[in-house]
Amino acid sequence: MTLGAVTAMVARRAPTAPAPLVSLNALAKKKGMRFGSTVSDGITGSFNDPNYARLVYTECGLVVPETELKWRAVRPDSHTFDFRHFDHILEQAEARGLAMRGHNLLWQRPKWMPAWVESYDFGARPASEAARLLSTHISTICSRYRGRILSYDVVNEAVLPEDGSLAQTALSRAIGGTAVLLDLAFHTARDSARGAQLVYNDYMSWETGNETHRDGVLKLLEGFRRRNVPVDALGIQSHLKVEDRPQEKSWIKFMDDVAALNYDILITEFDVNDRNLPADIGTRDRAVADYAGAYLDVMFRYPRLKDVLVWGMCDSSSWLQHFKPLRADGQAKRPCPYDANFAPKPLRDTIAASFAAAPVISNPSSLSEMPIFRLRDEPGVAARC
Repeated sequence: MTLGAVTAMVARRAPTAPAPLVSLNALAKKKGMRFGSTVSDGITGSFNDPNYARLVYTECGLVVPETELKWRAVRPDSHTFDFRHFDHILEQAEARGLAMRGHNLLWQRPKWMPAWVESYDFGARPASEAARLLSTHISTICSRYRGRILSYDVVNEAVLPEDGSLAQTALSRAIGGTAVLLDLAFHTARDSARGAQLVYNDYMSWETGNETHRDGVLKLLEGFRRRNVPVDALGIQSHLKVEDRPQEKSWIKFMDDVAALNYDILITEFDVNDRNLPADIGTRDRAVADYAGAYLDVMFRYPRLKDVLVWGMCDSSSWLQHFKPLRADGQAKRPCPYDANFAPKPLRDTIAASFAAAPVISNPSSLSEMPIFRLRDEPGVAARC
């Protein structure tokens, strides 16, 4: 999508951002929400960087580990758990009064599981052994951090965007199907972490080309309800791409359907990929902020939205710096609310303004008829996207 199309697409009032001394989490709390960010135990985006840590402490009410609680981080083999890196993050978060989310207990994709899982010998009773392996993993983590982690991404990205089907791994094949595996994950988490929020987390988006992915996620959520699986919320990652055209009507229909199933909603990994925007920093940052603002205008109209977390507070810590395709001009991407020098950007102002302007919903069951933003009747807009 060209910059002209982005500008034409977003017809929203340019709000005046609240005073910069008001933290994003303080603004969120006024609307019954929380604001947070991912952190890591590495060099960037971590509490080990005093500038990044200061930013997180100032702006956030909760944090989530980027990789330190995933299978590949904590399970070097089938008999061992290694929590050193996550414990370091948790101890520093607790020292500052930050709440902690757990990400994640099961990522149902072979490339994100340890290699030993795919080659594991499930023996003569594969279903029983797969159930034991999964339930031991989840119960060990949830019991260890009972009362300290208040929300878990129990299952991450189980739906294949190509056809909406459920991804398979050695675990799911051994246990007798992916749905059986996912149900067990949530039931085990409920038994081991009573009182914690249990979340299904995925990256379906409001942009063109995601219809099949959204349909698959909705089908999965409906199945959870039919089978009385203890799923409390849908985590919507919200990795936005300015180059793509939103499908606002079908997205709102999807969100209405999720709300009708009585799921809470979280924005779990928010950022904006600007890889095709012009090189000029001011132009680029303004387009990112406007695009994000249109999305948040939609999302903040849902009263069951509880938390908003960005996937990195500043540009230098963003995973998008290494995610291909990169910018053709070789410049760094600018997807986060703060730049590489920890200075606030227009995106930060937009997030603040969106929290401040979040309306009270009198009819939370359906938003399909509510005007969000409109596409101007300008020749060539659709053709340029």
